[in-house]
Amino acid sequence: MVYIERIKKQKTIKELLEFGIINIDKPSGPTSFDVSDFVCKLLKLRKTSHFGTLDPKVTGVLPIALNRACKLTGFFLGEDKKYVGIMKIHEDIELNKIKEMIKEKFTGKIKQLPPVKSRVKRQEREREIKGFEILEIDGKDILFKTEVQGGTYIRKLIHDLGEALGVGAHMLELRRARAGIFAEKDSVSLYDLEKAVADYVKGDYSALKKIIYPGEIIGELFPVVQIREESADRILRGQPIYEKNLTGKANIGIGNKICVFSKDRFVGVFKTINDKKIFAKPEFVLQPIK
Repeated sequence: MVYIERIKKQKTIKELLEFGIINIDKPSGPTSFDVSDFVCKLLKLRKTSHFGTLDPKVTGVLPIALNRACKLTGFFLGEDKKYVGIMKIHEDIELNKIKEMIKEKFTGKIKQLPPVKSRVKRQEREREIKGFEILEIDGKDILFKTEVQGGTYIRKLIHDLGEALGVGAHMLELRRARAGIFAEKDSVSLYDLEKAVADYVKGDYSALKKIIYPGEIIGELFPVVQIREESADRILRGQPIYEKNLTGKANIGIGNKICVFSKDRFVGVFKTINDKKIFAKPEFVLQPIK
């Protein structure tokens, strides 16, 4: 992330607020929309959006996109998530049986039906459980951690585990420790954000600038491809990327998303097609503000 720090130093605070992301440590109580709306009003922005809904009682990592960075939301939503939580089993059962059931039916690709109260269509979907580990047990309360594909419902995962064990289970507490490239250790509380904004209003933007990631951090998700400086303006106006526009050879397969830069200048997110000398077509272009 060295290049991100370099880009951040080059940007003014206004540029970061126009195309930036804040990694919020969501408290228990408000909805994800409430947190996004709070950030929007606090910073007096046109709009904000969050990268993946957390239930009101769930805490932890909730990245909030600012102004034009809201256009990046769809690229981040499918990223893997990591959680730590406490589940309660309804009847006594041997720990080994729980671990065996997790290994047998709740590791790898599983089928999951969204909860009744979810906003998505209730149809069975495949999701991948990349890790599911029991950390500690205290009576019927079990501390666990899990790493899952984006879009996995952890509350439903615990319910289904309890059903499979024949004893029932439900989730007591849950905290998101990571959402894609955004980690708990780098998150900021709403209180600390408020303090940074108060300093900003007084003319000291150092704390606020430290909190905001430039939108260019999307380059951590996809391969970065460099284009020639003289081609940048045409591509920003909608031209696809031709092989001749590249600064060098890019060995990237067809149908992959890439982040396109002209040196440190972010151009956009493109999809490779490699057809008739056209290397890639745009999915999102960060056009200059006029």
